[in-house]
Amino acid sequence: MSNSALIKSSIAKKYWMAVTGLFLCLFLVGHLLGNLQLIMKTGEEGRRAFNEYAYFMGHNIFIKIMSYITYASIIFHAVDGILLTIQNKKARPVNYVYNNPSANSSLPSRWMAILGSLILVFIVTHMANFWWKMKISEEIPLHTYYSQTAKDTVYYTLNKKQISVKDIREKGKIEGEKIFYSSKKFNASLENEINQEIIKARNQAEQTGQNINPLDIEKFKTESMEKYSMKEDELIDEGYKDLHTVVMQFFNKDKNPRAIFYLIIYVISMGVLAFHLWHGFASAFQSLGLNHAKYNILIKKAGQGFAVIIPLLFALIPILIFIK
Repeated sequence: MSNSALIKSSIAKKYWMAVTGLFLCLFLVGHLLGNLQLIMKTGEEGRRAFNEYAYFMGHNIFIKIMSYITYASIIFHAVDGILLTIQNKKARPVNYVYNNPSANSSLPSRWMAILGSLILVFIVTHMANFWWKMKISEEIPLHTYYSQTAKDTVYYTLNKKQISVKDIREKGKIEGEKIFYSSKKFNASLENEINQEIIKARNQAEQTGQNINPLDIEKFKTESMEKYSMKEDELIDEGYKDLHTVVMQFFNKDKNPRAIFYLIIYVISMGVLAFHLWHGFASAFQSLGLNHAKYNILIKKAGQGFAVIIPLLFALIPILIFIK
């Protein structure tokens, strides 16, 4: 059989459906373990743990490669599923005179294409609400907290520097996750401070009857600007995007009037995922030829357990956030 024929065959499509499907099952486990931090840890500790996890997922080179593989797998799995459904329909254009599908297959197996399509819609919506804001639109602010030692609101950063939010607002700038001192803002602030010092010195001189040479004032200002001004922007540290707060507020009924709507959609989607996995998990092993009379029942039970536990835990996270 030629390579092109092999790729176009239903057997090849089922094989790649199985490979990408099992890979996405691994992704679900990893994603769930990260998301569980939203409910396992509370307060500032929970914020830090989840935001550090989100930062790691976005910056570790191995995770980034795996992310691209995941995106490709989702697209391939969806497209392959649609093509396989069309191919199966074409293979039998005329229905049986007597058709009793429930006798030969389970309900989830007959609805795999529709269930998969609904899951794809959920994934796109889910990514628009969180992934897009995190990676593309830069809508998510950096993690800040009130420091008892600094007696100020500061950024939570990689190197644990206590950088004042007010200080950066006045003298700095934020680019993505990087925190800078802006040379333009810093120098303008510096010049203002020097001018205040000059006014103060003049007032003191007037009170004591002394005269200040204007040339000395200009010299002081010039030398101070040359000595302390910034020639270019200076990177201070890198912060964490506060994805934790965004997720918490998204499912918080007091902060988001649409929270109950999003919660219902999320829980229903997890139900759809459970039905999809109920048949898909064991079916993937069968497509790969990894079925055996000895182990089939074990694979089937493991798949059913996976199909129930993983979506249930995913659904539990927003429910607990909502009812808090």
